[in-house]
Amino acid sequence: MAQLVSKRDLKGFSWMSEQARSVEAARRAAGARALVGVEPRWGRNFYDVSNEWRRVFAEVLGTFLLVLAAAGGPTVAAYSHGTVSQVAYVAAPGLMVMAIILFMGLVSGAHLNPVVSIAFALRNEFPWRRIPAYVAAQIVGSVLACLLLWALVGKLGMLGATEPGRGIGDLQAMAMEAALTLGLVSTILGTASGAQNVGTLSALAVGGYIALAGLWSSPISGASMNPVRSFGPDLVMGNFGHFWVYLVGPLLGTLLAVGAAYILRGPGGDVAATRAAQGTLDLQPSGGQGSPAPEGHKQ
Repeated sequence: MAQLVSKRDLKGFSWMSEQARSVEAARRAAGARALVGVEPRWGRNFYDVSNEWRRVFAEVLGTFLLVLAAAGGPTVAAYSHGTVSQVAYVAAPGLMVMAIILFMGLVSGAHLNPVVSIAFALRNEFPWRRIPAYVAAQIVGSVLACLLLWALVGKLGMLGATEPGRGIGDLQAMAMEAALTLGLVSTILGTASGAQNVGTLSALAVGGYIALAGLWSSPISGASMNPVRSFGPDLVMGNFGHFWVYLVGPLLGTLLAVGAAYILRGPGGDVAATRAAQGTLDLQPSGGQGSPAPEGHKQ
């Protein structure tokens, strides 16, 4: 009899333990909602194309702010005769990206960079058919930022155009851009992955990497790592003499980063990374009621 009671008690304790875990999970979910806010329904329905304009606008706005900081630093430094130091203006883009990811990453994924969109697509975490609109939005944001700088202070400092440093050839600069982009895209893919589970700390990692890369490598290539960041100033200045460096280098680095991600974490399609790439935050269990699967995971 004592043995039977003992087993019954154990079952009771097991049931209570499961209930406690459920309560704790609900408490943590509520805390997460309080921390980051509950995303509107359109944010969870990534495959609802009627709301694509929101994500496209987010990419325009985010890229505009990024290029305003990245190109604005050298431009304002030239306008103010060096009041803005090189250390300040090479670190500014990283801080700006950190802020952008935190304030609008849930809307579009805050790609801000064509190679990021391509990397997520190659990892089966972002649909290829969405890339043209994202890239177009990023180009528009970059050009608008440079036009604003031109209107405010003129074409000083070459509007922050990225060019190989003094004594550096195009091939050297391209190799540097490839290496830097390898690190940047690896950081983005890694922190977006569910294997890392860093959440909003990804903003610190990505922004910190951009600032660090600029601090040590900007004298070599300008540390662009972003074709549209380089495209905007080149278009407004009408000088594409070195643009290929900042197109080929980041694309090559992206391919290397995707290959490295395959070695580290397999072929991709991670649910958490897909949600990060598509700009969704679903606090309900995957596949639960009211939580549609990301586009890359629909059956």
